[in-house]
Amino acid sequence: MTNRGKWYAIAAYGLWGLFPLYWKQLTSVVPLTQVLGHRVVWSFLVLLIIIRLRKHGSLLREALHSPREWFTYALAAVLLGSNWLLFIWALMSDFVVEASLGYFINPLLNVLMGVVFLRERLRRGQWFAVGLAASGVLYLTFIYGALPWIALVLATSFGLYGFIKKTARLGPIDSLTFEMGLLFLPALLYLIWTDVTGEAAFFHSGFKADCFMVCAGVVTTVPLLLFGAATRRIPLSLIGMIQYLAPTMHLLLGVFLYHEPFTRARLIGFSFIWMALVVFALEGLYTLKKSNDK
Repeated sequence: MTNRGKWYAIAAYGLWGLFPLYWKQLTSVVPLTQVLGHRVVWSFLVLLIIIRLRKHGSLLREALHSPREWFTYALAAVLLGSNWLLFIWALMSDFVVEASLGYFINPLLNVLMGVVFLRERLRRGQWFAVGLAASGVLYLTFIYGALPWIALVLATSFGLYGFIKKTARLGPIDSLTFEMGLLFLPALLYLIWTDVTGEAAFFHSGFKADCFMVCAGVVTTVPLLLFGAATRRIPLSLIGMIQYLAPTMHLLLGVFLYHEPFTRARLIGFSFIWMALVVFALEGLYTLKKSNDK
């Protein structure tokens, strides 16, 4: 079971790592908000089918009667939608490398959120890792004269989204269905409006673009299902290590396939963050081993 869970996690993060290849196929769709609209609409329809087949609607129906759940998932939906839109824009605007930086930073930002929101106390090694990552961001800011805002907004929005999901009671499929349901009507009305005004990309950008827009629902939900299956079978610590597969693939695609610049300055800045992740992982393993030895 554990071995199968490992491969589920690798498959999930591997598919997420290939996202630049997918979303780059929709560069002809203008404006990009239509891509987001189609992703929301088709994802919601796919999720409804999955819930129907797996008969997972009871908790979701209960949540629909709770004002608190509505507020929680509305906030999560806004964060997720914003993250998706910025990520797609970054990929199509040749900022794949900077987008990858955001998902390298994200785990360390999650640790800081634990300090800020949950009043958790960091160990010395964790503070050192956070300091290294901050040094890398500051170095890149100093060298380029501007904050790597794409990376920071992606990391922050996804980190806050993850924090909200951690404190909510629905599982990944039910919660994502709730979020997509909240975004579905605005997204559908927006797409209808673009069609009425003659600005719609659907049925006007070629068969290939139409297929990629429709398949966005499956592309969004399949990695999530794999991830959910992995979390039930293997420790979160192992998933924490595998999660770096996706941003690593983004970085490699950005540099070697899309030929984005990866200067010496970027290498130094990224190296600080990579060192921070190594320190963070080793410190966690050491602490776990020490607690098991007691």
